[in-house]
Amino acid sequence: MLPFWIALQFLSSLPVRLPGMPEPKQLGRSLLFYPLVGLLFGGLLWLLNTLLAGAPPLLHAALLLTAWVLLSGGLHLDGLADSADAWLGGFGDRERTLLIMKDPRSGPIAVVTLVLVLLLKFTALLALIEQEQTLALLIVPVLGRGALLALFLTTPYVRAGGLGQALADHLPRRAGWQLLAGCALGCVLVAGWGGVVALVVASGVFVGLRGMMVRRLGGCTGDTAGALLELLEVAVLVGIVLL
Repeated sequence: MLPFWIALQFLSSLPVRLPGMPEPKQLGRSLLFYPLVGLLFGGLLWLLNTLLAGAPPLLHAALLLTAWVLLSGGLHLDGLADSADAWLGGFGDRERTLLIMKDPRSGPIAVVTLVLVLLLKFTALLALIEQEQTLALLIVPVLGRGALLALFLTTPYVRAGGLGQALADHLPRRAGWQLLAGCALGCVLVAGWGGVVALVVASGVFVGLRGMMVRRLGGCTGDTAGALLELLEVAVLVGIVLL
């Protein structure tokens, strides 16, 4: 179960402590547990949603969004902010884009992007509560973290060395594809038509954003992976509401 604890420590703000520095093989296998971490998040959000039944809808949605952000510690939002700055400030240049991503400071475009994404997520959650489609809380975190697994299965990691390279080099690929297929089937079984809509939207967003990464960078980074997760989650939530 060490790969699961590695995944949980990396993807969440939950108090998880590892006995030591994991081996590269264990790091690679931890990617297989990313959807399971998403399912854990989804279960916690669904439980919170149940406990908040009867609360004013605006407060209900705000508390769900707050819990969603706190569970990941804002890790992926940070990647989204860095990617937004880099994509605008990089002017299409690969090396400049990668350099800006390493800058810990956030510019105006990063702030605007975060505000818009969180606003869309909040309003989508509010609509889901009003439409009583809260099963989306179970499947969206799974799809978001499954997208990270799919990204590492299909896309080169462009920064040599470090954690991301170890993940990419030691990922069990056959098991990864089997797990993604199981996640897709599970989403449909759990959410029915909503699960089908979620899969279609998630696939479209994944293909589009992955293509942008490959054209600009020749692959992905940790920041672009975080941006993918956040944008995919909000797109799926909006898609379920509208479709």
